[in-house]
Formats: sequence, C-alpha cells, structure tokens
Amino acid sequence: MSRLEHRQRIARLTPLEDVTAWIQENVQPIAPRDMAVAAAVGATLAQDIAVADPHPVAPLALIDGWAVSAEATADAGAYTPAVLRAPFEVAAGEALRGGDDAVTPLESVTWRNDQGEVHAPVAQGESVLMPGIDGCAGEVLRYAGHRVRAVDVAVIHALGIASVRVRRPRMRVARARQGRDVIADAIANWLACTIASDGGEPLSAAPGTAEGIVAGGDVDAVVMIGGTGAGAKDDTVHALARTGVVQAHGIAVSPGETAAFGKANSRPVLVLPGRLDAAVAIWLLIGRAMLTRLRGGTESAPSRKSTLIGKVASTVGLSEVILVRQVADGVEPLASKYLPLATLAQADGWIVIPPASEGLPPGAPVIVRPLP
Repeated sequence: MSRLEHRQRIARLTPLEDVTAWIQENVQPIAPRDMAVAAAVGATLAQDIAVADPHPVAPLALIDGWAVSAEATADAGAYTPAVLRAPFEVAAGEALRGGDDAVTPLESVTWRNDQGEVHAPVAQGESVLMPGIDGCAGEVLRYAGHRVRAVDVAVIHALGIASVRVRRPRMRVARARQGRDVIADAIANWLACTIASDGGEPLSAAPGTAEGIVAGGDVDAVVMIGGTGAGAKDDTVHALARTGVVQAHGIAVSPGETAAFGKANSRPVLVLPGRLDAAVAIWLLIGRAMLTRLRGGTESAPSRKSTLIGKVASTVGLSEVILVRQVADGVEPLASKYLPLATLAQADGWIVIPPASEGLPPGAPVIVRPLP
C-alpha cells in the first residue's frame, strides 16, 4: 500500500472556464482526410461541399407522361382539343426532347386515329425539372465545420460527388484498471456510443499500463476511465504526469471534482472519474468541448429554453450539472451532486448552474441540453 504522502492529491480545483479556455487555445483541429461519402456520416466537413456543374443539365420529367410543347397546347379546350402529331412518352427522371417543355399525365391524352388529343392547355415547365434547379454551379450544399448528415449523403450521391474532406478524430477509450468492473465497462460503452454519435471514432485500448495507453500512437486523443482519486490503487494522474503534462487535476465541477486533463505526445488526454454520473458530467462539460475542437466543429450543441419548476440549491464556486425532467410548464430538477443511475435514465435533459450562483429559484429561465 502506498504511503499517503505519495498518493495523488488535488491541490486546488481549477475553474471549468479555465479548462475550456485552455482547450480552445491548445487543442487544434486534426488534419483532414478524404473519405467516401457513405462513410462520412457524422464526420465534420473540413471544406465546403459545392456543386461543380448545374444539375440537371437538361430538362427532366417529374412524372410518367407525355412530353409536349406547351405552345402547341395553348388553345386546347373541351371541344377544341390540341392534336399531338408525334407525342413522346417519358418516364419520371427521363430527359425531354428538344422543343418539348412540359409533361402531361398519361391519362390526360386521348387517342383518335393514332393521334393524341389534349383537351386543356399545359403550362410551360409543368411537371418538368428545369436545368440547375437541383443545384447551380458553385452553390454550397454544406459548409465547413458542419457535420455530414444522412440526408447530405443522399443529396451528395445524387449530385455525383464521390468523396468529401472531413475530420473524424480517433479517440482511444481505456480503463485505468483491468479486471471485472461493471461501472467502468458501462462508462466505456457509453463513451464509445456518444463519441461516435458526436462525430468521433472511438477505439478501444488493448490491455497495458496507463503510461503505455496514454503515450501510445495512432490516435488523436485519449480518454482514461478511473484512477483519479487518492486511493491506494489510484495512479492515472501520476501516469499522465510521467508521460506528459497534467494541466489540471481537480476541476470545479459537480459531480466530477477529481477529473484531470492534460497532454501527452501533443495529444489531449482526459481522465474521467470512475463513477458513472461523474464521468457523464465531465464528458458533457469538457470531453465534448475537446472533441468539438478536434473535429473543427462550428455547430452549437443542441439546446432549448425552458422554465425551472422548483428550486435548485448550488455550491458557490462549482459548475453543477443538474438533471431535469420535462413537465407541462417547464422542467423540474431531479438530482444534483450525486446523480443516481435510475435518475440518469429518467432524465429528459440537463442544465448547468454557474459557479457564481447559489442556485436558481422557481420560474428561473434555463437552457436545457439533451443527454447523449
């Protein structure tokens, strides 16, 4: 058992804003890479996606029907039909012939002696996709800094774009201790899901020492789980110090005060407490900011305004994560300081009480963010 004076100690709690400011100044977006469109869902664009040429280049039928010249049907009426001497049947998506500028439904044409008759005028451009409507040359579909959505993939494919230039940070997720640990496994699995859904690429670490995991290559960042406290077996922060730099150990966040942050081999390293609620809170407030910075994201995290139903007490000096549940007139607070597992599952979102506040009264306006 290690002597008390040799154990990890927290000298002071670093304010959350100091940690996030350090991330903004010292964590840089990773190098972009070209990726096939279908594989880029969730990744962040490193350059705008723009249309190279007008699409479509020629008029296309929007329905199955007869391609006609609108001018030739201008005088058509119930008793004076316009005669189509050479009607051309088209399928939806098929190009029109030269001179045709409208499509009329199949059933709108009657036949007499091999000649088609139209009994109502057809407007120019009716049921026709005109050139450039789907995209003009140079038109930006999605800007750099935004993430690629599934609908973007469909549009990009349809416009003939094969690849996009994106950033998808590779993040190693590792437990500080080996062996059976249900909570550590739950944190690791949750992190893998939330990193992937937020535009990163989670990679599990092979068994090894904390130093080896922190210093290992082929990733853009490392997230370690557990070993942040002053227990006899807690050594993750010391391991980070031996292989890199500890920027902060002890962060003024509740829950999650024992978290640490630093760098090793020029890559950011986030060390989460081994408690599920604390790990969730630290990821929401710090880990997500780190990932957003690595992927060069410009989009704001989803949020909505609401009204607090009930009072919340808070400790001055701490940024506190409060779980909330949606009710008819706003959101009611569920838990703070320790966030029970059942409450995490029951919550509809979370709010943050700033460090200068002693809490919030009923009726206070709040910003609610969803749990990943």
